[in-house]
Amino acid sequence: MKNDWRQKLHLEPFKGWLNDPNGLSFFNGMYHVYFQYCPDSAEGRGNKYWGHFQSPDLLKWEFTGAVLVPDKAEDKSGVYSGCGLVKDDVLCLFYTGNVKHPGNYDYITDGREANQILVTTKDGHSMSDKVVLLRNEDYPECCTCHVRDPKVWEEDGKLKMVLGARKTDDTGCALIYAADKPEGPWVFEKEIYTPDFGYMWECPDIFTVNGKKYLGISPQGLEHTEFEHQNVYSSGYFDEDMKVFTEWDYGFDFYAPQTFETPDGRRLLIGWMGIVDIPYTNPTAEKGWQHCLTIPRELAQDEYGRLVQRPFAELNSLRREKMGFSSGDVLKTDLPFELSALVEHDFEIRFGFLEMRYKNGIFTLEFTNDNVGCGRTKRSVKLPQCMDIRIIADTSSMEVYLNGGQRVMSTRFYPASTDVDVRASGISGLIYTLGGMEVKARE
Repeated sequence: MKNDWRQKLHLEPFKGWLNDPNGLSFFNGMYHVYFQYCPDSAEGRGNKYWGHFQSPDLLKWEFTGAVLVPDKAEDKSGVYSGCGLVKDDVLCLFYTGNVKHPGNYDYITDGREANQILVTTKDGHSMSDKVVLLRNEDYPECCTCHVRDPKVWEEDGKLKMVLGARKTDDTGCALIYAADKPEGPWVFEKEIYTPDFGYMWECPDIFTVNGKKYLGISPQGLEHTEFEHQNVYSSGYFDEDMKVFTEWDYGFDFYAPQTFETPDGRRLLIGWMGIVDIPYTNPTAEKGWQHCLTIPRELAQDEYGRLVQRPFAELNSLRREKMGFSSGDVLKTDLPFELSALVEHDFEIRFGFLEMRYKNGIFTLEFTNDNVGCGRTKRSVKLPQCMDIRIIADTSSMEVYLNGGQRVMSTRFYPASTDVDVRASGISGLIYTLGGMEVKARE
């Protein structure tokens, strides 16, 4: 069947441009997923808005439109990224209001305002008046004008806010503020920093899994190597001692993730399945839309205490036809589908246009057809032992989970047809065809 690249499992805009997930939360019986949005430009030109999806179950979604727009002096150049916090029966949304003044500025050390702003909503899409919480003069003197992306949580009876920043010596850091109530006043507490780790830390997120605290960041300016930080910008997390940084995703398309907690206590992560300043393309832009979000990923700790990512449990309800396969088989299936297998030794999986192989302790994802990869080539990750693999393949994106989610690789791809030949060597397992989510726009 001809593939129109509209997806069944991943949230994407009906038109225009999507990037960072924002304001992830559960409020009044609904999951709320906001995102950076340029409704009139599939190339992301023009000011950023917040678009909004809502769902009772992570499977049936409604798009309510652009719910936050740059209509105030303090956000006139864009409603930038931020978070959601349920407090006193309202959903509080914190974001950065971007302002670029006209003139001969570098917009790093001058010419820019980074205003942290609060709005509240009782239904997820009707917004209160905007309240400015922090301005440039409220940040430490060592900071440039790049201070953004607030994430707010409750800790020890206080509200805490973490902001990503770029300092005047071209190093990145996170800033911690505290307040007694959402509208402030917000007081600076401390800076979190580790030497020689990029020039800007975007989209910070402080969260807890099984009582252990982590700092997630998207650092810009890291050195690229064969197996680490292969993309132009990275995303990952430190544990509390700030000694080890682990990337969230080793694929081509992943950036700016955010986590939140579900009513049943799961910690979910959603990322932008895209990135800027890349040498590859997304041909949906020619059709009027570009980019998507990852499926929700459940964060947990394995038996060794390592943080792992797993596809959200609700995805299992979309399984349809089940097929077994063994080494040497060639199976025909339709996108979207799920492949899962236990692994005992080196293996190879081919989709005709894409090859995945595990050999000598290295897992590699490599496109063999540039018309499908659209400039994407190869990504590899070191994995001393590969015990299992789970692949979630949508009509134009794929997420690969290794060792129960110890390592993940995500990519967009653009096959002409939804029919796929799966060739397996050295591996056996199951393939499920998958139904799709329900996504509609509010009339």
